[in-house]
Amino acid sequence: MIWLTWRQSRTQLIAVFGLVAAACAWLAVTGPALARLARRNDDVYDLLTSNDRLLFNGGIAVLAVAPAVIGIFWGAPLVARELEAGTYRLAWNQSVTRGRWLTVKLGFAVLATAAAVGILAAAITWWARPLDGVTGTQHGSLASRLTPISFAMRGIVPVGYAVFALLLATLVGLVLRRSLPAMAVALAIYVFIQIAVPLWVRPHLVPASSTTTVISRATLDGIGLDESGTITITTHVAPGAWILSNRTVDANGGAVSLPSWFSQCLPPPPTTGQAGDGAVVQDPGKGTLDACLARLTREGYRQQLVYQPRQHFWPLQLAETGLYLGASGVLAALSFWWTRRRLT
Repeated sequence: MIWLTWRQSRTQLIAVFGLVAAACAWLAVTGPALARLARRNDDVYDLLTSNDRLLFNGGIAVLAVAPAVIGIFWGAPLVARELEAGTYRLAWNQSVTRGRWLTVKLGFAVLATAAAVGILAAAITWWARPLDGVTGTQHGSLASRLTPISFAMRGIVPVGYAVFALLLATLVGLVLRRSLPAMAVALAIYVFIQIAVPLWVRPHLVPASSTTTVISRATLDGIGLDESGTITITTHVAPGAWILSNRTVDANGGAVSLPSWFSQCLPPPPTTGQAGDGAVVQDPGKGTLDACLARLTREGYRQQLVYQPRQHFWPLQLAETGLYLGASGVLAALSFWWTRRRLT
């Protein structure tokens, strides 16, 4: 049974590990130079080439799709292809039990998928570590590893995603008995879960930290204006933190809007210049914003932040990986139950 499974899966296996080896070779060639650059300079972002930034974002993109592609496109045909062709009956008639038939197939696929995605994730995490969260002296930055855009593409969670995608696609393939429909359904479910977990689950896997800060030039991150005309302020905490909530509160700690007088502290909307020199923003006056921020402080306004500090990266990684592996165990159990009770 093991030899048969190898022969059925060797093409996918060679293709996947060949691509992983090529990616790791490229990262091994370019990674040491970036590590040396990060050790010697504080303004790393400003020294990066466009190719460096492209490769950084490319690593995020690769690990965003690799677990789904490898897991779903390997898992859906794993049993659905045999159900379509009817070859599973031949295996069962050769003294191979249903449980052993599925155990060997799932075991081989899970180990291969976890190894491939694990190696790729480790290589990209190592390569990107000196660049995660770096900020330019003038403008521009790269996402830190705790923010949702990078968190799912670092550490060990991609392995959990890949195993989950594989077992999800296998179960859907068992139920639908068709490879292509199983791929489509499993992909839709996987994408929904990947959107839902960062929004509603991940922030609560590890207790978040909170702090209330004075609104000043030093803590100010930005001033925004929404569609309704309401002015909002955002502040920052320690570098690399994942901000979950950033709201203005009064002296009693209740969430409030900024006072109406604060709008007078901002420059007027841009107006078109008469000499064809484009939009011009008038200066509200030197020190005006600092004076307004000081007035906010005197009137008791503060900024309350709820966040996950960068020290929570690995606790969150372990918690989310455990969550996905636990869900994968449930999917595996359902697959065995379906094979023994419902598959004929």
